[in-house]
Amino acid sequence: MTERLYYNNAYLTEFDAQVLACKALEEGFDVVLDRSAFYPTSGGQPFDTGLLGGARVVDVNVEDGVVHHTVQSELKVGERVRGVIDWARRFDHMQQHAGDHMIAGALHRLMGGVTIGLHVSSDVSTIDVAMPEGVTRISPEDVRRIERDVNEHIQRDVPIRCWFPDDAELQTLPLRKKPTVSEHVRIVAIGDDEMVACGGTHPSSAGQIGLVKIVSVTPARGKMRVAFLAGMRALGDYFRVSEAAHGAAEMLTTGVDSLTASVGALQEKLKAAEFELVRMKKEALETTAQKLLEAAETLPCGARLAAGFVDADAMLLRDAVSAMIARPGVIALLGAKNGDQAMYVFGRSADVDVNMGALLRDSARPLGGKGGGRPDFAQGGGCEAILQAACETLKKG
Repeated sequence: MTERLYYNNAYLTEFDAQVLACKALEEGFDVVLDRSAFYPTSGGQPFDTGLLGGARVVDVNVEDGVVHHTVQSELKVGERVRGVIDWARRFDHMQQHAGDHMIAGALHRLMGGVTIGLHVSSDVSTIDVAMPEGVTRISPEDVRRIERDVNEHIQRDVPIRCWFPDDAELQTLPLRKKPTVSEHVRIVAIGDDEMVACGGTHPSSAGQIGLVKIVSVTPARGKMRVAFLAGMRALGDYFRVSEAAHGAAEMLTTGVDSLTASVGALQEKLKAAEFELVRMKKEALETTAQKLLEAAETLPCGARLAAGFVDADAMLLRDAVSAMIARPGVIALLGAKNGDQAMYVFGRSADVDVNMGALLRDSARPLGGKGGGRPDFAQGGGCEAILQAACETLKKG
């Protein structure tokens, strides 16, 4: 068993220990000490990093009460080494873990939610919550209610206490949920209304968390997943959001409080402009299609060939060809350029016996393009030369 120093002092950043074992791994060495302040990955909280006897610690895990440190350099068995914890990483994890407890406690007290899992990543932390009646979402108002409750506790700087009660005391404690272990149960209490078994590291008071912000609430495998930020992560998020909001407000020459309304009005104007643009493009395309029909060349098969490139998106291109082949005796081959590539729609009137799918496929494939479809209507894409190749095929009869 490794004596875990972080249990009694989460603020311990340096310690001395004896090397009990050092085993070579594929990458680095697995080191076991008689005592350690390095937190191993467990309970959803990531491991600590730092230095051990000058060797960088890149992973820490625990097995059967023994803490294993993965280091980049070999250490001698029996020697005394000094461990140095990466405090910035440790304190960030302490803030996230305490924030998790406070959100979980508020969800339990105010809404009956039961937290079943925590995950602290390098950017955002998440907890999965089983809500009453299988609820997987809550309203924005409820999210604000939880945030307000948590941050009021933080502002009051309620104490955070971590200890190992004896069996008698453990039976009397108002725990939020039943411990998952039966021996060496460690309790974390935050203020007077949050208490649960936990082996993680936490600040000594809630004020050191600084701020907690819920960033999303989404369904996840039948549960409700709450993503949040605590401490400097939450402050960094505030900086990013504030700068973005003020920047957008300045661009729209409005205040931040009026930003939502201004963006809504701008969206309505954009929709109207897009509608008008589509109308104008459709009118221009109809004019172009009419000119192509007027200049259509009669093919050996007797049909008139209307072909060319037009300014249109895929939907307008299909609509234009459909309108052109509504007339008898027409083969319409239209393309729309996009850089050095183009998309194509080929179509023919019902009284014309030419396979459009085969025509487009056989014209595109030798030129690295692709396409196909029904005998009367086909779509595809590739280089600009495909249109010319299809026209030449039709002219040959």
